[in-house]
Amino acid sequence: MRPALDFNTLKVFINVVERESFVGASKILEMPTSNVSRCISQLEEKLDLQLIERSTRHMKLTQAGQLLYTRAKPLLEALEQTETELTLRQMQLKGPLRICIPNEIGPALLGSVIADFAFQYPDLEISCITNLSGFESLRDDLDLAIIITRGQMDNSDYIARHLVTIPCTIVAAPSVIQRYGTPTHIQQFEELPCITTVSALKGAPWQFVNKKGEFETIKVKGHYRVNSGKMAGQAAISGVGFAILSKQACQPYISDGRLIEVEFEQSAAPLQLFALYSNRRYLPAKTRALIDFIQQKLSDSLS
Repeated sequence: MRPALDFNTLKVFINVVERESFVGASKILEMPTSNVSRCISQLEEKLDLQLIERSTRHMKLTQAGQLLYTRAKPLLEALEQTETELTLRQMQLKGPLRICIPNEIGPALLGSVIADFAFQYPDLEISCITNLSGFESLRDDLDLAIIITRGQMDNSDYIARHLVTIPCTIVAAPSVIQRYGTPTHIQQFEELPCITTVSALKGAPWQFVNKKGEFETIKVKGHYRVNSGKMAGQAAISGVGFAILSKQACQPYISDGRLIEVEFEQSAAPLQLFALYSNRRYLPAKTRALIDFIQQKLSDSLS
């Protein structure tokens, strides 16, 4: 009879896969690298399968390793979530909780949600600030940062949990379409007047998603730059140029004819809202509770 898999061993395996190194996993798990390596070897011996191909420069999952990772990760997450829920029922959330949310869209999207959370847990001492750079704010000894990004998110030393996807679209005023015509290829935005960002979203080029799900970037002609979605929307309505905006935010203006939606084979990359927290072995219950609360409320409001 084949011996049962050990959950702790699977946790080591998953951390090795996600950190792409034994050293990285050892830091997260706070155990010697030799123990991590031994744990993986014992797991492979138990299964009589090679899970990871190792070399001096890199490691690569085998087909069996990929299958084990895909199946084991959600099981472990469910087990950890169950443990957290059981713990939360036996404790009262209290103490300081320091968070940061993005300017403008943060208060509009999360203001009432965080207020409801504060009302539900009056023993928490919540401090909430707003700024553009969620990554930097975590270095200020905060517990949680909510960031908004578009396209591929940069790798970081923080854990990122996806909260919600916000669809976007390309729009322009009728006067802009009359003056420049309706573009048929995204490459045309390199020469057309566009409204883009100064530093929000890192001032990144416009991004689109092709049919393969891959990101394509276009360095648009950004002759008017702002760090405000509202200002970008007003500029688009005024005929300043083409803009990439939240579909939900600009839908009323599309409906009444003040903006015209321009569609392409590649869709505009959506905005993504993430919860970022420091890479800790155990996430504090109060932080996890807030993340779960935000995700549930946003899912309900945007569904």
